[in-house]
Amino acid sequence: MNIKNAQKEVDEWINAHGVRYFNELTNMAQLTEEVGEVARIIARRYGEQSEKESDKDKDLGEELADVMFVVLCLANQTGIDLQQAFDKKMEKKAKRDHDRHHNNEKLK
Repeated sequence: MNIKNAQKEVDEWINAHGVRYFNELTNMAQLTEEVGEVARIIARRYGEQSEKESDKDKDLGEELADVMFVVLCLANQTGIDLQQAFDKKMEKKAKRDHDRHHNNEKLK
């Protein structure tokens, strides 16, 4: 599925099940909350913090999907074609960062 289709699927879900989009500020707060849940899993599972028993059943993929869902909501409600924006960003990064990363001693 490409990003444009994902945006459409989220919009269809909102219209069928969600009544309406939360406002942009609410979705921004929700995005922050979801990113925090991703950070908690990564810090405890891959970082130096010990993982609590209650965290061991947390699904990182599901939490990342939650982040993606809210990002798609924000794009929809602010009129952003995220596929176009992502493609433009990847092109910019490819031009800007190709030599930068190849010449980074820290990555060798």
